[in-house]
Amino acid sequence: MEPVLTVRNVEKYYGSRGSVTKAVDDISFTVEKGEFVGVMGASGSGKTTLLNCIATIDRVSAGHIFVGGRDVTALGERRLSAFRREELGFIFQDYNLLDTLTAFENIALALTIRRTPPKEIRVRVEEVAQRLGVFSALPKYPYQLSGGEKQRIAAARAIVGNPSLILADEPTGSLDSRSARVLLESLGTLHSALKATILMVTHDAFTASYCGRILFIKDGKLFSELRRGEAGRGEFFDRIMEVVSLLGGDSAHAL
Repeated sequence: MEPVLTVRNVEKYYGSRGSVTKAVDDISFTVEKGEFVGVMGASGSGKTTLLNCIATIDRVSAGHIFVGGRDVTALGERRLSAFRREELGFIFQDYNLLDTLTAFENIALALTIRRTPPKEIRVRVEEVAQRLGVFSALPKYPYQLSGGEKQRIAAARAIVGNPSLILADEPTGSLDSRSARVLLESLGTLHSALKATILMVTHDAFTASYCGRILFIKDGKLFSELRRGEAGRGEFFDRIMEVVSLLGGDSAHAL
């Protein structure tokens, strides 16, 4: 079966001749359907730049990125817009909810843009909100929601269109520990129940311990890879911390 995501020899440079910064340096990996993969690294390691390249927010300087077998690095702007709308779901650190829309309308927006029939929109929005434990929040506006509820609404918006790949950028970065745990358990539910494919950038070992596999980035290069296998989350957390210490990082929350 074709991997959902293939990153092949990707490089990203910034600057001009004589002063070039290589933010991403010849990185290659694949993500299979239904995987929950984390990308970890210290600030400035290149992990967010890598995510932006996969999200087609940034153009690669070299290499190729395939999503569902399609080379997205070769797409023009018009086809890129359709690709983002139809194939990708996004969860950002700052929620990116529209203040003038209710939670229901924020989630439904992804389907409305695709001209999904209203009856189908209601069924799909209510189903995903139920799974993420925010059904009662659907009539509320963002200012009426807690940070954790906002982020779960954002997660619902990301998944409701059944995208090929969900990209999460530090999704727990603005949350307290309790809200972070609820969100991560919700992402785990999406992953296990809906077989969602998730690629999540994080600097935090507690957050990363919910993943099935971690890619560690250092100085723009792929440093190492860690698979959870049959290990419990506590054991996986300890193994992640061992690699983080080798990277020189200090990102951890208590389990």
